[in-house]
This record gives sequence, C-alpha cells and structure tokens, in this order.
Amino acid sequence: MTPSPAPAARRGRPRSAAADRAILDATRAALVELGWGKLTMSDVAARAGVAKTTLYRRWTGKNELVVDAVAVLFDELALPDHGCLQADIEDVVLQFAALLARPETKTALMAVVAESTTDPALRARIREAIVDRQKRLVILGRRRAQRRGELPPDADGEEGAAAAARAVGLIFDVIAGAVVHRSLVSAEPVDARWAEQLTSLLLGGLNALDERAAGAGAKANGGASEPGRPRPCDQDQRRRAEAEHAP
Repeated sequence: MTPSPAPAARRGRPRSAAADRAILDATRAALVELGWGKLTMSDVAARAGVAKTTLYRRWTGKNELVVDAVAVLFDELALPDHGCLQADIEDVVLQFAALLARPETKTALMAVVAESTTDPALRARIREAIVDRQKRLVILGRRRAQRRGELPPDADGEEGAAAAARAVGLIFDVIAGAVVHRSLVSAEPVDARWAEQLTSLLLGGLNALDERAAGAGAKANGGASEPGRPRPCDQDQRRRAEAEHAP
C-alpha cells in the first residue's frame, strides 16, 4: 500500500502573543494621549512597531481593537478564596476599584462606553468581551459559597438554571454598577470600609431574595424550606483580605 502523503505544512507565521500585547498596550496609550476621536489604526500600528496589515488581520476596526484592549485589563481580576463569601467579594471590589483607578483603564473604558451609546454593534461587543467574560467571577463565587453552605443550591431543571443566570446577572450588575459609579462618576474613594458596606448590602439583598423564593417553594410544596445564609467573616479573614490591598 502506498503511504499517504504527509499533510502540508501550515503556511504563514503563527500569531505572536508579544505582538498582541504590544498592540493592545499601544491602543490604551494612544487613547490616553489622543482620545477616541483622534485614535487611528495607523497610529496604533506605529506605536506598537507593527505593520497596519498586522492589525487588520486581528481586528476589523477600531471598535473591536479598543474593546479588546480594555477586556484584557479586566482579565487581571481574580476571585480569591478567603473561606468566606463576604471577604471574597470585598477583595474583588477592591481589585476592581484599583483597576479603574489606572489612567489607561479609566480612559479606555469611558471612551468605549460613551461611543457605544450610539453604536449597538459596539455595545454588543462590550457585553461579549467584557461583561459576559467577567461574570466568571460571580459564577465561581456562587459555586464556592454553595459548597460552603453559605448560599442555597440552585434548583434543578431549566427553571433553576434560568434563576441562577438571573442571580449571576444581578450580582454582577450591582457590584460593577456601584464600583464604576463611585469611582468614575462620583469620584469617591473605594476603600475597605465602603467595600464592606457594599458587600453587606448585596448579601442582605440576596438573602432576602432567597427567603422569598424559599417561602414560595414551601407554600407550593406544603412544607418549610430554609435557605442558606452567608455567614459573617471572622476578623482574621477580613484582615487578610484588607492587607492584600493595603497601599
């Protein structure tokens, strides 16, 4: 039997992670210096030291490029495991505020959000690349809290999955909306005390929603149902969380 010919080697150079980083860094730097209106793909290419064709092989235009330049910054956020949901959320709130305090993040985020008010396609791109991607932190935090018994488990079936998705969206909106508003609109500090107050307010609201849902379920089933309650963090857990973000 004649052996099959070897597959043809893939042509073209592989995409360079270093070039991607240089391009995204250059995009944010150009935004800070020039603003959205004066930013061009040619300027980004020159700053990054790459050909303009390299940009267009990766991004179709300025909108996609800027959103991705912002999105990679938010990928730096990580959910810690302090053993307590309250401390975990406070930690993420402080991380988020520190990220928004960076000029490159502040300028880039405000630019794309402002532009998206008249550009539905850009708004969809922001939702896909930033919002939906960062909901990973909420999903992970809920799962950990459910394993600890701090939050009740999700109900089975499609209805339970839909309720879980709504909870994830609500938690994300409350945290992101509050921190962005305080940091970028009110220009007030996000410190450990404020993060604690926001988290307490959020967890209190979630507990009230759980109790309402449990009460409705108990009424429908003719019995009682007790939802899980987020337990308060001890002082050591809180001090560890605050120390990680101390200046």
